[in-house]
Amino acid sequence: MSVWSGLVGQSHAVEVLRAVSLDPAAMTHAWLLTGPPGSGRSNAARAFAAALQCEQGGCGTCQACTTALAGTHADVTVVATEKVVIRIAEVRELIGVAQQAPSQGRWRVMVVEDADRMEERTSNVLLKAIEEPPPRTVWLLCAPSPQDVVVTIRSRCRGVALRVPPVADVAALLVERDGVAPEVAEMAARAAQSHIGLARRLARDPEARERRTRTLRLAAEIRGVGDAVLAASDLVEVATAESKAATEDRDAAEKAALLHTLGAEGAATLPPAVRAQVRQLEEEQKRRATRAQRDVLDRTLLDLLSLYRDVLVVQLGADVELVNPVHDEIRRLAASSTPEQTIRRMDAIGEARTRLEGNVAPLLAMEAMAIALRPQG
Repeated sequence: MSVWSGLVGQSHAVEVLRAVSLDPAAMTHAWLLTGPPGSGRSNAARAFAAALQCEQGGCGTCQACTTALAGTHADVTVVATEKVVIRIAEVRELIGVAQQAPSQGRWRVMVVEDADRMEERTSNVLLKAIEEPPPRTVWLLCAPSPQDVVVTIRSRCRGVALRVPPVADVAALLVERDGVAPEVAEMAARAAQSHIGLARRLARDPEARERRTRTLRLAAEIRGVGDAVLAASDLVEVATAESKAATEDRDAAEKAALLHTLGAEGAATLPPAVRAQVRQLEEEQKRRATRAQRDVLDRTLLDLLSLYRDVLVVQLGADVELVNPVHDEIRRLAASSTPEQTIRRMDAIGEARTRLEGNVAPLLAMEAMAIALRPQG
C-alpha cells in the first residue's frame, strides 16, 4: 500500500505528483492543489509531502512515509486552521520555519491546507517566501479553486486540480478501509455527494444520518413564515449544539493544561499575567467555535441544496439517480411547485451560504433562506 492509496478517483493528479516525487530535477518550489470539498486536497498534499521524503516516491511503509502521513516528520510542517482566517503571525512563523534547511529529509515541505482562508495582506506576507524559497524548500497550498487564492500567489504555483470522486469509488473505500456494510457505504457516499470525510462520518454515525434526515424533512414541512422562522431557529440551535459538543471537551482540556503549565491549577484568584493568557486562549477557542458553527451550517445548506436538486430532477424527468432517500418528500415538493420555483429556492440557499461567509448573523441568514423556501402562490 503506497501513500497514494487513499486518494480516491484522482488518477491524473496522482500520476503528476508521483512522477515529480521520483524526479527531483522536475520539482517546482510551489504547488497549488485545488478541488471541491471532499475531493481530498489535504490528503493529496500530505501524500505528496510523504512521497517527497521517501527514496522510493511514496512506498507507504518506510519511516519517512509513515511519519509524514502521521504529521510527525521533522521536515514536514502542516497548517490546518480551525479558525475563520489564518493570521499574519501564523504565516510569519511558517516563513521562519521554511528558511531552515531540512534536518533529516530530502526536502523542507510546508503544507497550508486552507490557503483560501488567508486575507490579502496575509497572502502578501507569504508571497516573497514563495517567490524566493531557500534550496530544497517546497510550499504546498490547498484551496477549493485557483480563484480562492490571490492572483500573485497562484501565478507562482504549479497547479494540480482534483475532481469529485465517483460515488462507487468512495463507497468501495468505506467498505475496504472502515468495514462499513456495502448498502450503508453506498447510501453515505451518495448523501455526502462523494465528500469522503462526510461520507465516512455518515456511514459510522447513525445520529449524524438521523440529523441529516431531520434537516431535509424540516425544510419540506415549511408552510408559511411562522414555520420558516421556527425552522431557521431549529437549524441554528442544532448547529450550535453540534459545534459546542465537538469543541467543549477540547476547550476544557486546553484550559486545564494551560493553568497546570502556569502553576495556577485550582487557584481561586488568578494573577493578572495568568488572566491575560487565559483570556487569549478563550478568544482563540471562541474563533474556533465560530468556524465550527459555520461549517456545520454550511453542511446543512449543502444538504438542502441536494434535496432541491433531487426535486428538480423529478420535475424535469431526468434520468439521473437521486441523492437522498426521502423520496416521499421529494415527490411531494416536486408536485407542489414548478422547476422555476425550485431554482429560486436553490438560489436562496446559495445566497445564505454567501451571507454566512460574509459574517452575517447565522439566524438572520437562515431565516431569510427559510422564508424563501415556503410555498408560493
